[in-house]
Amino acid sequence: MTGLITIKSEHSAKQTIAKTEALLKSKGYHIFTRISHSENAAKNDIDLRPTELIIFGNPKVGTGLMQDQQSIGIDLPSKVLAWEDEHGQTWVTHNKTTHLAERHKLSDAVKENINALKATMKAIKETATKS
Repeated sequence: MTGLITIKSEHSAKQTIAKTEALLKSKGYHIFTRISHSENAAKNDIDLRPTELIIFGNPKVGTGLMQDQQSIGIDLPSKVLAWEDEHGQTWVTHNKTTHLAERHKLSDAVKENINALKATMKAIKETATKS
């Protein structure tokens, strides 16, 4: 899909999001919420494979992006989705930071902010998805 990055995780969706949350907290990010789409579906007697979302942000990063182009507020706070496919493999999906920069026509003035977000996503991929 355009603008998304999806990689394998060695953990369950729930474990991946828990590891993501711990990493983000250690980096000073604010956790807005965790959503279990599968648990919410089950409450309505609907089956959905494990699907977990975490929504997070850091005003030092996001505010600068919105000062540059307020339209990026539609894509902030940032999100990471962990989901299990029909074979039980867990995947992690997030927005590609360069796609967000292009989509909202961010200026070079906020390149540092984009790089900070990119580094955070890289850390999630390297830490939360590996054993």
